[in-house]
Amino acid sequence: MRVTQSMLSNNMLRNLSESYRKLGKYQDQITTGKKVNRPSDDPVVVMKGIGYRTELNKVQQFSRNIGEAYNWLDTTDDTLDKIGSALQRARELMVQASSDTATPEDRLQINSELQQLREHIQSLANTKIGNKYIFSGTKTTTPPFDNGYPEPIDDAFFKGIEIEVFSGIQIQINTTPIQLLKEIDLMFADINTSMDKKSAGELSSFLESIDNVMDKILTTRADIGARQNRIELMDERLQSQEVIATKQMSENEDVDYEKAITNLITQESIHRAALSTGARIVQPTLVDFLR
Repeated sequence: MRVTQSMLSNNMLRNLSESYRKLGKYQDQITTGKKVNRPSDDPVVVMKGIGYRTELNKVQQFSRNIGEAYNWLDTTDDTLDKIGSALQRARELMVQASSDTATPEDRLQINSELQQLREHIQSLANTKIGNKYIFSGTKTTTPPFDNGYPEPIDDAFFKGIEIEVFSGIQIQINTTPIQLLKEIDLMFADINTSMDKKSAGELSSFLESIDNVMDKILTTRADIGARQNRIELMDERLQSQEVIATKQMSENEDVDYEKAITNLITQESIHRAALSTGARIVQPTLVDFLR
């Protein structure tokens, strides 16, 4: 086969174009830090990267959900702790009121503080996270106590709010002690009407009532603590999953800078050699001879 000057020129241009493409590829890798910058570079790497990124996004979303769960559970536990402290103070006051040495004036003053504690507990029962009441079940826009009066209780107040913290794993983030909160409020209402009518011995019966609701508060907090422990375990698991997913994505996509720089330098040398060789292949034209 006869090799013409045109064939040599076309081959040289094609090879130089391919050399430029490789130079551009290595420069893009070093600039972006990624092995591939378009699907055509390596479809397999791109498809794997999509899978790893999807998994990482899921893990990060679950981590955000866990942050929300922490917020609800921690706020609920802190609120119930404050309610427990108010009940403890109410118990101390009832011990004083049920004493034979307490005068009617003393009991009037004690009852005044007890009713202040009642209002304090009502305000705690109306605790919100953002614009959601935490003790209203799924009726998060309705306060358990409105203007000092308990809301009528319906099934929605007893429904839990669940959030997904891992694939297929749901955890209830709210607590529904609406019946207990109403029981506490009714107890304070009974104390209010009984303080100036009952004897010291009769008033002492309220001590047992206070102890009962305090025990229920502790039982409710124990359930919250169990869920907090579960959340912590899931959080640790997600942190490990995030590290693994990030490492897999990095190994699949991130460029090895030492290798990329070496490839770039090698390609530059090859390109210069190709240019030098091409200059020799291109023969002088007729104009060159006429000079």
